[in-house]
Amino acid sequence: MKGIILSGGQGTRLRPITHTGPKQLVPVANKPVLQYAVEDLRDAGVTEIGVVLGNLGREEIQQFLGNGSEFGVDITYIVQGNPLGLAHAAGCARNFVGDDDFVMYLGDNILNRGTSDLIGSFEDGKFSAGIALQEVDNPQQFGVAELDDDGTVTRLIEKPDDPPSNLALIGIYVFSSEVFDVIEQLEPSCRGELEITDAIQGLLDSGKDIDSHVVQGWWKDTGKPEDILEANRLVLEERHGTQEGTIEAGAETMGHIDLQETSVIEDGAVVRGPVSIGSNTVIKSGAYLGPYTSIGPNSIIENTHIENSVVIGESEITSNGEVVDSLIGKGATIGSAEELLPKGRRLVIGENSNLRL
Repeated sequence: MKGIILSGGQGTRLRPITHTGPKQLVPVANKPVLQYAVEDLRDAGVTEIGVVLGNLGREEIQQFLGNGSEFGVDITYIVQGNPLGLAHAAGCARNFVGDDDFVMYLGDNILNRGTSDLIGSFEDGKFSAGIALQEVDNPQQFGVAELDDDGTVTRLIEKPDDPPSNLALIGIYVFSSEVFDVIEQLEPSCRGELEITDAIQGLLDSGKDIDSHVVQGWWKDTGKPEDILEANRLVLEERHGTQEGTIEAGAETMGHIDLQETSVIEDGAVVRGPVSIGSNTVIKSGAYLGPYTSIGPNSIIENTHIENSVVIGESEITSNGEVVDSLIGKGATIGSAEELLPKGRRLVIGENSNLRL
């Protein structure tokens, strides 16, 4: 079995963070979202992986993943170009997949229990597709599956006004190579895209059996800033800290702290986990890091209270203030304006920013 990770898309809901890099490389607990997908497939025994790239962020993704050897996989890059839908992206991988079965994984998804159960369920039967489902509160925003009393998939609908169930397709699928013939016959939806739900429905209409697997545990689509923060919280809750860095005498620490060996928590700093602190980072005296905070590499934090936030890295935050529930982009500088006149906040804000002052 092979794997396909979709890494196109423009990340519009994460702007301005994604003005300077692809959404799949935004870190959660100091690990790029895309890495979680690669490791999930590897841990399920899928090591031949095709990464489907769009027009944006190609070089950054290729530089990060390389040939895959660092992650224990073999990666082939496939260029989709313009984002014309998930089914179109899958179709671009036909030559790579050949006659094999394959897993398709959206590159901005994170699962805490991986894909092994979905893959195993598919392989135990004679199915043309397998879909991962989870109950959601807002099924109108997803592709939705309708099941009969036996749990057999009978119908799929993309973003229905009147959902037949609350079981959403979460963006992880298993297919036989039969799906490619269906994709070739698809017409664009009203959104102008080739929908993967239409492809699976085409398999159903031709009498093929579709497996369904309701995912246990949590799942996050990290497409929005609040989703990044929630995923960061969920991952940190389950991660056991490794204190490889230096914690000076006089620093106050408690809870799980993931501290890279080249980083320092100085005398007079307070860190309460779960927290992740990247490499070459200094948490200086007067700083407070509260639970569910990730500080990226090459950063300096001083005289600042930060909690439930993600600082991507290469940042200097010395604001004498409080930063909570925030996603702070790479290279940010946040200082104090207390000594400046006239009094007031001084801001340089990127497109689509969201602030509460």
